[in-house]
Amino acid sequence: MAVQKKLTEANLTVGFVAKRSGVKVSTLHFYENKGLIRSWRNSGNQRRFKPDVLRRVAVIKAAQAMGITLEEIKQTLATLPEQRTPTQKDWSALSKLWQKKLDERIAYMQRLRERVDGCIGCGCLSMSKCPIYNKDDHLGETQSGAILLERD
Repeated sequence: MAVQKKLTEANLTVGFVAKRSGVKVSTLHFYENKGLIRSWRNSGNQRRFKPDVLRRVAVIKAAQAMGITLEEIKQTLATLPEQRTPTQKDWSALSKLWQKKLDERIAYMQRLRERVDGCIGCGCLSMSKCPIYNKDDHLGETQSGAILLERD
C-alpha cells in the first residue's frame, strides 16, 4: 500500500523514480538535462517528480529499445500538447511513427546481412572479388566512406 500511496503523490523523489522505473539516478538527471523529463524543486531544493514521469521514462526506454535516438524521442514527445505525458492514444500514434523507422532499419540490416560476407561497402579498390568493386575509384568522385551498403 505504501507504493500505491506514494505513486499518487506529486512529489516523487529521484531515488524512488529511479527504483520504480528501473533506471539509474544519473540516467534521470541525463534525461532531464536533455529535456525528456521534467522535475521541480521543493523548498529544500531537492528534485521532485510528478507520477506521470514514470510513463515518460517507460516510453523513452521502449523507444530506445527500438533503436530510436534520444533526439528523435525528444522531437516526437515535443509534438504532444503542453509537453504532456503520452496517453494510450498518443502512444499508438507515436509507435506508428516509429514503426516506419523500424521497417527502414530492418530493411537496412537485411541488406547488410546479404552483402556483409562479400564486401564491407567501403568502395575500396583492393577487393577484386567484391560484388561492388570500385574499379578506377569512380565512387570517390561522388561519395565517401562505407555508404555503399545503403544502396538498394
